[in-house]
Amino acid sequence: MEPTRIIAVRHGETAWNVDSRIQGQTDISLNDTGRWQARRVGAALAGEPITAVYSSDLGRAHQTAAQIAEVAKIPVVAHEGLRERCFGMFEGKTFDEIHQTWPEHARNWRTRVPEWEPPEGGESLLKLRERVSRTMHELASRHPGEQIVVVAHGGVLDALYRIATGQEVNSPRTWELPNGAINRLLWTPDGFTLVGWSDTQHLDDEAADENTSF
Repeated sequence: MEPTRIIAVRHGETAWNVDSRIQGQTDISLNDTGRWQARRVGAALAGEPITAVYSSDLGRAHQTAAQIAEVAKIPVVAHEGLRERCFGMFEGKTFDEIHQTWPEHARNWRTRVPEWEPPEGGESLLKLRERVSRTMHELASRHPGEQIVVVAHGGVLDALYRIATGQEVNSPRTWELPNGAINRLLWTPDGFTLVGWSDTQHLDDEAADENTSF
């Protein structure tokens, strides 16, 4: 079976990203910078052969994916399996607020305890990894020999990076996850291989975009 080429993109910036506020599965829209980043991703991928554009069904990811799909002239296909990690009662709060109010939970989060779940329905790192692995295998297996785009979230892409590089969920993070970055992987039935990560060249020069005024 020929490998599937995957372009994985983190959604553009939101106001909650700027505030360091936990979004999780709360549906937050892009801010002006995020919309600009989404347009720049679409322009950067123009001319690439793209068979399908998959996105988290949360607005910030779907809005980003729409810019890529418009250039590729194909629809966005939403998939719940690409949603951000659920953070339960912590969604809408900053890490400082969580640290001050629930120091033990904050410590579990900071040290990446694999089985820890945020209170009130939160998702553990182990459950997130299993969901991301299952979803990405499902999507990639539909497109052997083709290239697809997947637009998701920081937690999802962090899990995908760890899966592709064979790292545990609680290993210290040594890689970046910028909003609007382009990441590339290959998939075969044996698993994922990292090709390139955190490409932000298309975001370096705002003058390259004729629509930078908002």
